[in-house]
Amino acid sequence: MSWDSIAYPAPRLRRLKTAARRTRLMESARARPELPALLGLAAVLNLWGLSVNGWANAYYAGAVRSMSTSWHDFLYASLDKSGLMTVDKPPLSLWVQALSARIFGYQPLSILVPQALMGIVAVALVYSLVKRRFGRPAGFVAGLVLATTPVIVAVSRHNNPDELLVLCCVAALWFALRALEDGRMRWFVLSGVAVGLGFETKMLVALMVVPGIAAAWIWIAPRGRIAAIKQSLAGFAAMVAVGGAWPLLVMLTPAADRPWISGTSDNSILSLIFGYNGLGRVAGQTGGPGGGGLGGGGTMFGGPTGPFRMLQTGLGDQAGWLLGFALVIAFGLLAVTRLRRRDPRTGWLLVVGGGFATTAVVFSFASGIFHPYYVSLLAPFSAALIGAGVGLIRADRGRVLAPLAIAGGAATELVVLGERSGALSWAIPVVIVVAGGCAALLATRRSARTRTILLAVALAALLAAPATWAAETLGHRTNGTFPTGGPASAAQMGPGPGGGGTLGAGRFGGFGGAPPSGAAGGAITGLFQAPGSSFGGPPSGGGSLGGSPGGPPSFGGAPGGFGGNSSSLTAAIKYAAAHGGGTIGVESQSTAAAAIVGQPANVAGLGGFSGRESSVSVTWLANEVKTGHLRWVLADSGGQGFRLPGDTRTGSQTAMSAVEKACTAVKVSTSSGTSATLYDCLGKAAAILNAAHA
Repeated sequence: MSWDSIAYPAPRLRRLKTAARRTRLMESARARPELPALLGLAAVLNLWGLSVNGWANAYYAGAVRSMSTSWHDFLYASLDKSGLMTVDKPPLSLWVQALSARIFGYQPLSILVPQALMGIVAVALVYSLVKRRFGRPAGFVAGLVLATTPVIVAVSRHNNPDELLVLCCVAALWFALRALEDGRMRWFVLSGVAVGLGFETKMLVALMVVPGIAAAWIWIAPRGRIAAIKQSLAGFAAMVAVGGAWPLLVMLTPAADRPWISGTSDNSILSLIFGYNGLGRVAGQTGGPGGGGLGGGGTMFGGPTGPFRMLQTGLGDQAGWLLGFALVIAFGLLAVTRLRRRDPRTGWLLVVGGGFATTAVVFSFASGIFHPYYVSLLAPFSAALIGAGVGLIRADRGRVLAPLAIAGGAATELVVLGERSGALSWAIPVVIVVAGGCAALLATRRSARTRTILLAVALAALLAAPATWAAETLGHRTNGTFPTGGPASAAQMGPGPGGGGTLGAGRFGGFGGAPPSGAAGGAITGLFQAPGSSFGGPPSGGGSLGGSPGGPPSFGGAPGGFGGNSSSLTAAIKYAAAHGGGTIGVESQSTAAAAIVGQPANVAGLGGFSGRESSVSVTWLANEVKTGHLRWVLADSGGQGFRLPGDTRTGSQTAMSAVEKACTAVKVSTSSGTSATLYDCLGKAAAILNAAHA
């Protein structure tokens, strides 16, 4: 009998329904106590001391500030409040943060808490998709592995879009597996919707899950191959409709009525999708510091490409600890199922293993700009395979798979530990003695109870090091451009030729020098710094941007010609405010973002993230001056700053050169006693065009 069939007063009926739902939740928690335990652990790792991270990545924090005060900026993901240039990613993650800022006020926690909650939900979904096929212990292990993966903790405590990408991709797997269970098209369509949302979060990388899902659906074909093909088209249509909605909006909006697309030279959203955020990340950015590598060895921050890339310093300690265990289980499932259509594990293997294989292969051989935190996308797939291995070993009771899986996990973990130059040295004997001993015992005939205990002990030994590394993330600021799991020293270590060492001190031939003291991102930040600037991370001793967490940050300069360090930009902002106001253009969006977060200042970056990615046209810049969207342009007296080897991009230098020739130069005095050149372009639109032609 339903509640609605009883003539209760409406308020009492609502109370009774609420009480009934609460009772069901409590009964479910008592029936599956491991799930609340997992969610509690993830909540502690993701939320504990979260405010220490301040604004995290100022680039996105600045965009959120602009987007939370203007619906136009919100819709087009504009970094600046004048709507001159977008950020270099699609807007979904920033929409979530901007809406939170509108509701709870613009503060660090209103930006970071939604990210942390996404990480908790991702753990729950991984638990569910493994439990449904391999049992509760397997689901628990999968959720535990994901929750304690260092890079997952890092991105869950950060405002980069990667945690939402992980959640969307895990949701796509979850829906696809539900579709394989009952053959209902609605689940498959929802899987396509989830992939589309992932595309709106970080573009083409979200498609990593598509090959496995499509292969599983066509191969298993729950309701026949013809129906599977038709349903695939429906899922594909849902994916394209959701993923293409914002790009289509941008394409249909006249260029004069929207911001310039950051990261492009032609103001085209297609260039951003397939170039800067797409094939350029895999094949190498044209003119960018990718493909050729640094110091004769690997690509930008990602180290040498190859089958063992995921185990290198800076990548392995983020998500590669137990990759050997996951690989053995994947091949074990392949051997056990032999891809038989009637075996329900076949579809699961194709969906999850397909995502794992596609992501691992692409990431291992991507020769473009590759940041270590990208491996967060690999983490849920490997966690799910590890959890499935527990269920498979307990069910089949074989004496081959368990020792091989443990040995595989031990081998990759020992490689990762060896790359850490002595860190976590206590874990080496634990892995060798405890995990190795359990593997040897599991190779002999044992009772089911004994095998379960040995497997649990081996997994505990293998998880001790990555869990410790993940917990150490809570002990320092995880901010700046590149979130890194582990202790503060992990941010100063990075992949490169030969393994080990720091990026800024000899890893690439000494480029960049030593990292600034206290800077998040450590030596990576040092690679980008121009003299006297503090781009990409907080200055010495600073909080999220050089100030206390949540407080006013100091803002640094950019690595390009038109950027301005903190003192020159401060002077320019004061001068512009006293002489009619208007937007100040600087070359780097990073410089602009820091000023937007700190003041907020009416500053716009015109050259892309670092000042080199976006080549705005002179015609576009002149039109923005003519319409009043841009009045001032700040010249950086520091010159061209640091340039990475192989980077031939010029950013907005052509347009800026026209400004130098056509606009009125004004000298402004800085607090450091020097002067900076600020160009007043009021009424100079035609002169800018003429200067470019001349």
